[in-house]
Amino acid sequence: MFGGSTKKKGGEINYNEVPAHIRRRPYYIIAPGLLILIGILIPFVTAIFLSFTNYSFRLPKWSFVGLKNWINMFTSKEFYHALSVTLRYGIFATAAEMLLGTGVALLLKKDTRYSRILKVLFTFPLMVAPAIAVLIWQLMTSNTVGVLEKVLNIFGVYNFPWAASHSTALFTAILIDAWVNTSFVILLVLAGIQSLPKSPFEAAAVDGASSWFTFKTLTFPMLKPFMYIALLFRLMAALQEFGIIYALTKGGPGDTLMNISLTGYISGFTYQKLASALPFLLVLWLLINKTAQFLVKRQRYLAQQAAGK
Repeated sequence: MFGGSTKKKGGEINYNEVPAHIRRRPYYIIAPGLLILIGILIPFVTAIFLSFTNYSFRLPKWSFVGLKNWINMFTSKEFYHALSVTLRYGIFATAAEMLLGTGVALLLKKDTRYSRILKVLFTFPLMVAPAIAVLIWQLMTSNTVGVLEKVLNIFGVYNFPWAASHSTALFTAILIDAWVNTSFVILLVLAGIQSLPKSPFEAAAVDGASSWFTFKTLTFPMLKPFMYIALLFRLMAALQEFGIIYALTKGGPGDTLMNISLTGYISGFTYQKLASALPFLLVLWLLINKTAQFLVKRQRYLAQQAAGK
């Protein structure tokens, strides 16, 4: 198509004779992607550039400081604390959502009237903004009127601290995250279950295979590619979580929930030291990028394995 001529039923058509609006079609196709790429690269490159300066919203002028911001970050205790909080939050929240989401999806795989109703109900948390979800849970965990507090009172537990304590703040944030985002995993795994071929399961049923054997040898291996997609999206989102933590305690009590996103935000916008905040956010980008690359490669391998390639 893009050479000097193209063959058509024994004849040749000169590409230069093709109307200009047709020749421009390939560029129309790639233009949106090119614009998005430019829109991503400009702020990304700018962030890298400014991380080597002393740029601040409070100063009219700035200058290069070399690796000073990066050295200060890697030698500060708050960076390693933020990294620890980020990893613990990401791993535990994602693990809880994957286990709950996969379990509920397996329970709802049969197409019954009740399962259809539950599928609709489980999509509701996805429509709730993180800040609104935090407000709902703060009401439910209130020591005076909270319904969860009343349930715990039945078992002899009173004044459970929830987000007010160093020991339970992370648990509370993960609980809210799981309530909001487990539905996402349920929908993805359900879509995977519905796309599985029926013949292997029918053959297993004829052979008298148990439910556990069928799940272990058929369902779970074939569901792995879909589960990796859910894992990829949820882990990437959990590692950079900001909304739930900020609305819940703004990183407290103390610095208990100060992950990398929140540390960079406070340094950049509360203290207006943008250049000092950018290394935190760039390290977070690198962490998410490498995690995503590993999971994508693993997902492709499992997809090929499931297809018998």
